[in-house]
Amino acid sequence: MDYRKFLGKVESAVLPYFGGPSVDAPSRRLRVTTPPAPGWWRFDVQGRTATAREPAGPEGLDGLPLLRGHLWGTRLVREGAVAEPVQLLPDEEPPRFSPVRARRWHDGTLVFEALEFEGEAEGNARLMLEEGRTLAEVKAVPASLRAAFGYAVLEGASRALGIRFSPVEVRGQVLSVAEGGRPVAEARLRALATERAVHARVVEARPRSAPRHLERQPQGAARVERALESAGARLLDTRRLENERLEVTFGFMGERFISIVEADSLRVVDAGICLAGEDRQVTLESLPSVIREAIEDDVLVITRHA
Repeated sequence: MDYRKFLGKVESAVLPYFGGPSVDAPSRRLRVTTPPAPGWWRFDVQGRTATAREPAGPEGLDGLPLLRGHLWGTRLVREGAVAEPVQLLPDEEPPRFSPVRARRWHDGTLVFEALEFEGEAEGNARLMLEEGRTLAEVKAVPASLRAAFGYAVLEGASRALGIRFSPVEVRGQVLSVAEGGRPVAEARLRALATERAVHARVVEARPRSAPRHLERQPQGAARVERALESAGARLLDTRRLENERLEVTFGFMGERFISIVEADSLRVVDAGICLAGEDRQVTLESLPSVIREAIEDDVLVITRHA
């Protein structure tokens, strides 16, 4: 059999493109030859490469894991107050706190499927937020809507105080914020700022290590990507720093994290989260599990924001 005739075979596939150098088909990751704008595209697939040919409508969502919740910005807030980015939202921005249906794509990304019908609860929540009130006395509000409301209150307090936050840092308090309003939100944000200041002093007090001159090994982004994928995370970017170090940006549990690691060993130098000065006890491969534990214990504090 002459296998050469299969090497040039071109197939057609409709896939969601979220940005970056690759696109995920159901069974494999493909390199995009010329990145298009994010959206649904019909791709010509040849081997391990994909070329965007024309915009297309969504396909292949039926049968994928279904998630429901309420919108907070570009995030779907669902059970457990999880606030996860949802990709390929409609061009026309949905109303605040809209109920949304999304599907889990093959690479783990949430993809918008449809807006769902609203009830009275969504309109009441919008009114309470506009008037600076809370949901303490409002009945029959779904938990995901209460959480989305709490995140929106925190967002307003964050702008006023100039203190950034990520949803995973406040997940455990977000329902309390929905009930208690702006004072509770401000107290949580100030606590985050205090913990970050303590972390900064610890980092500043560390002894400076001398530059090391090691024989460069062919590690590169491929080894970093493998280490993160084995831990359930996804590499987003790398940047080489001085002293044989790498800045690694990766996605995990719906958030972006930035860590600095040793290029040769991938041992963590600065995790980008508060680890009480124990950053070097962690490797890039084990860092996601540490992050997961901190989220579940409601003690995560992010010190490097993307």
